[in-house]
Amino acid sequence: MKISSMLNGEKVTISCELFPPRENSELTKAEDTVRRMAELKPDYMSVTFRGGGKTAGNSVWVASCVQKYGIPALAHLTCVSSTKDDIGRLLDCFRKNHIENVLALRGDIPKGTDFPDSGQYHYAWELIEQIKRRGDFCVGAACYPEGHVECEHREDDLRHLKQKVDCGCDFLTTQMFFDNNIYYNFLYRILSAGISVPVTAGIMPVTNSRQIKRICALSGTALPARFRAIVDRFSEKPEAMMQAGIAYATEQIIDLISNGVKSIHIYAMNRPDVAGKIMDNISEIVK
Repeated sequence: MKISSMLNGEKVTISCELFPPRENSELTKAEDTVRRMAELKPDYMSVTFRGGGKTAGNSVWVASCVQKYGIPALAHLTCVSSTKDDIGRLLDCFRKNHIENVLALRGDIPKGTDFPDSGQYHYAWELIEQIKRRGDFCVGAACYPEGHVECEHREDDLRHLKQKVDCGCDFLTTQMFFDNNIYYNFLYRILSAGISVPVTAGIMPVTNSRQIKRICALSGTALPARFRAIVDRFSEKPEAMMQAGIAYATEQIIDLISNGVKSIHIYAMNRPDVAGKIMDNISEIVK
């Protein structure tokens, strides 16, 4: 089933994210994670992309495993670490495995490097165009309520986002945020820019203090004072931090749904136990 059909319906959708293993020896463990996540019955599961060499095949394998449980997979593709020929072969694999939903991303460029030549796509909009040309795929893209960390002006970030939508993007998924007002303001700004595709709200339950440092370093995500207080109080108490992080994410989701948001994506970090607790907390709310 195409994800765009779900997101344009009336039902509230809850999705989760998985990442594939680095080594083939970890595939059995990955399959168990997929099984446990599938038992939560999310509307779909996204599978991040591990590009380069043989590990790219693990992304396809995990996405195919997701679909064996009757759950649509959203397979990520990135411009970074993949040539145009690589992308073409992966799209053929998706089609062969009946994977019809793709999230097109530029990907993070490693520090001190650049795209080496014209054999790669440099921007997500180029990748979106290619995916649309290669088949009847439903294509999603990323968006950044607080602006992309590499983009100095929000107006430029919106212009780039509009370009992705104009190239055929069917829906958007946000970077994580911890202040719902930022998300609501973002929806207003993109609507004013002529962007009307569904926008899934990305929520990350922060369950340990190491995640905070990485989040801030990579995405520049703002941390509200209320959230900082939680981290300051519980960062040295792992079980308390996990419980508080799950509670905070749950509160965010309840507020979003109460205000008419119909699509929530949980950045579950391969943690079915964490995703399960959140979904238990909102089980009656999403009925």
